Amino acid sequence: MEQENTQGRVRPLVGVRINEGALVERCDPGDLDLKTGDTVVVATGQGQWLGTVINRISLKAESLEQGRADFAPRSVLRLATEGDFKKFQDSARLEKEAFQFCAERIGARKLAMNLSKVERCLDGAKMTFYFTAEGRIDFRALVKDLAGRFRCRVEMRQVGVRNETKILGGVGGCGRELCCCTFMNDFTPVSVKMAKEQNLSLNPNKISGLCGRLMCCLAYEFPTYMACKKNMPKVGRRVNCPEGLGKVVRQNVMAGRVTVNVEGREYEFGVDQIEPAPPPQQPKKQKQPRPPRRGRRGHNKG
Repeated sequence: MEQENTQGRVRPLVGVRINEGALVERCDPGDLDLKTGDTVVVATGQGQWLGTVINRISLKAESLEQGRADFAPRSVLRLATEGDFKKFQDSARLEKEAFQFCAERIGARKLAMNLSKVERCLDGAKMTFYFTAEGRIDFRALVKDLAGRFRCRVEMRQVGVRNETKILGGVGGCGRELCCCTFMNDFTPVSVKMAKEQNLSLNPNKISGLCGRLMCCLAYEFPTYMACKKNMPKVGRRVNCPEGLGKVVRQNVMAGRVTVNVEGREYEFGVDQIEPAPPPQQPKKQKQPRPPRRGRRGHNKG
């Protein structure tokens, strides 16, 4: 797949997994002829990082012209050298050391925060500490401890539980890598209604992801289910079917069939085999005679 830039030239884009983590960035290889599996050095706003080419991707031209930050490709500086691999190993060792030291200082200063991950850029100029917390945390003293120990710029970044899972990565119940770690750029709202409309179990253990929130994949098929249900009678609706007048008790949306209860027995029919029954007519209530109207006290009718 290819991208057309503002000069009209056609240049391929590649997806690069940064720093052996979950983040996959859109990158412009420039004049480099890259293939899947190549290790490269990528320049970002947070410094230089080591990454692995995962695939080829596309970028819409109109998105590039609008200058959207989430679509703007990063730049691949070069193929990784032996020196870059050595720096990466040093960074990995310092990240573990920084994680342990930061966790100790959090405990010593009794800060209500949970450290998630530490990242150090390839040139060692900056360290980023990701953490979760219930509210705002005053970590100014902690930053002084970290900057004094590692002699670099320190950034403390508070993230939510969904973003924490995106950063750490993992494998979902489907057996594949988490969606938020691969192709999702933004988190879409997910509600319990989406699980109900798909006739899924409302057991929290079955519809929650590793982050403890509702699984993002619940939103994938929800529009399809809603479109299919438009032509299906709702559960509890009275319908006429080949077996007589009955009530819908279950829906099989993907098969386009419903289960109808007719006089205590259940039958399954296609949507084209049934038709809505008119609502039962309610007997008209007889009007009760109105009691005679009484006059006001102290006033005589004459």
